[in-house]
Amino acid sequence: MRLSSYFSREGRSERALKKNLQRAVDKHAQSPDRLRALEALRDDGSPEAILGLMRRFSMRYDKSIEDEQEKEWVYQVLCGMGERILPQLRQYMRETDTLALALKVLEKITHGEQFRQVIAELCEQNDNSYVRDPSKKIQLLHFMGEHRDPELARLLLPYLEDMNEGVRYTAVESLLQQRLPEVTLVPLLRHMLSEAEESRRIKVRIAEGLAQLGQPLPERREEVAAVLPDLLPGARLDAQGRIRL
Repeated sequence: MRLSSYFSREGRSERALKKNLQRAVDKHAQSPDRLRALEALRDDGSPEAILGLMRRFSMRYDKSIEDEQEKEWVYQVLCGMGERILPQLRQYMRETDTLALALKVLEKITHGEQFRQVIAELCEQNDNSYVRDPSKKIQLLHFMGEHRDPELARLLLPYLEDMNEGVRYTAVESLLQQRLPEVTLVPLLRHMLSEAEESRRIKVRIAEGLAQLGQPLPERREEVAAVLPDLLPGARLDAQGRIRL
């Protein structure tokens, strides 16, 4: 930067923004100092400043109460900014491993098809292939299970084949939570009977979930009747083909 540029209004603003971006995620800073930096980023309102606000979600402060208060403040500020921050939110969710609060912001500033489109993008970016740390996928699937939507249920189905057992289990829980048997019943039934699924706890959870749904099984009833004594001792199929505990 040339000397004249350094002392210009733009140069001072650029230096202030850089300082506030650093301070906003400095876990060694005092909470009041960090909050002042966050307020400055809010007032700046530029795309870079908005991303800086979002990155506060990824930082964990040692003092849990202050950490929660700061994150809640950032959450409220971002929600107040509305749909205009969506490009930065999409970028942040691509780069972060901490999705939970960002997804809550997404839930507030988007609706309908736009909301589904962003979730579909996240599923594409975090598909059912192997990753060393599956926590980001688990956060995403857990969030999806909280929304009863056939399109989201269909997006969950490929995760039944994920390499990680924890991801598969979360996918099962999220599909059951949605209570959309027209989309989920047959895939869950087939997965419970699949020899490729080696996790007993996943098969047990599916059996329990199908019993709780209370829907007649549309196929493979004899196979289900054969495995039920092992998965759920005492369970049976009734005359309508429903699992009874």
